[in-house]
Amino acid sequence: MSNHSDSQKLFEELKNLITEQRNPETERIDTASTGEILKLISKEDSRIHSAVKEELWAIEEGVNIIVDAFENGGRLFYIGAGTSGRLGVLDASECPPTFGSDPEMVQGIIAGGYDALIRAQEGAEDDEDGGINDLLARNFCKLDVLCGLTASKRTPYVIGALEYARSLGAKTIYITCTPRSELKVKADVAICPVVGPEAIMGSTRMKAGTAQKMVLNMLTTSSFIRLGKVYKNMMIDLQMTSRKLVERSKRVVMMVTGVDYKTAEKILHEAKGHVKTAIIMILGNVSFETSVRELSKADGFVRIALQNLGIRKE
Repeated sequence: MSNHSDSQKLFEELKNLITEQRNPETERIDTASTGEILKLISKEDSRIHSAVKEELWAIEEGVNIIVDAFENGGRLFYIGAGTSGRLGVLDASECPPTFGSDPEMVQGIIAGGYDALIRAQEGAEDDEDGGINDLLARNFCKLDVLCGLTASKRTPYVIGALEYARSLGAKTIYITCTPRSELKVKADVAICPVVGPEAIMGSTRMKAGTAQKMVLNMLTTSSFIRLGKVYKNMMIDLQMTSRKLVERSKRVVMMVTGVDYKTAEKILHEAKGHVKTAIIMILGNVSFETSVRELSKADGFVRIALQNLGIRKE
């Protein structure tokens, strides 16, 4: 009897979620031509930008929380199920090659573990203790930040983890495509880009997933900019882990300093592949050891290190 009651309760809850509504604009999408289908999807996707833009103030609060945690030895954890979980793992995995960050610094956790990345493990999202156990396995503590990701606001795996994180005194961020007024989950910051019903009812891998991906891009990119990982608009802490990134590193050094290809290659080798160090070595005409020291004094900010050396770069 209780199973039937629980099922009925879940049915009623899902029925009222904005992410589970039918979209009146696409009710005849099954009769449309391929071109018409694409136009309908594209029209719905065009609504995402404004939904995210309206949440910039909340995203800013989230960035401030993350930067504060990083500066005090904390880590950022994303946690989610299904599409939301995969997006968190994706964003976390891209931080080290892009910003040269320690892989432990930003981590993604998905309900169902690694297997859920390549094959849906939908039942895993209903395990409220699962999220807690996954945080315990990673020694999550109050210095860390937990960012919960759900399209619909109700994922037990994520909610349980958020409540556990708060019980430790850790800061929490909650990203969902449900109106803020309907939220019952407590978090230090709620980011709620409301994109409306999907083109295909309930397929939150579409607009909701895209909106969440945009928010994650903003959270980590802005945070690492604040930590000095970018000079002007160039990645200067990228890891030379592929031929493409090796060549990109040389190009960045050339663009910032004005040296030729061979010189950039030579100094990067002397700088042990570290773009920031190479830039300071060239512009400051200093040794590797001095460059490393000056960057340390400047907390990793190239612009500040150059200014400390009496070099002004616009």
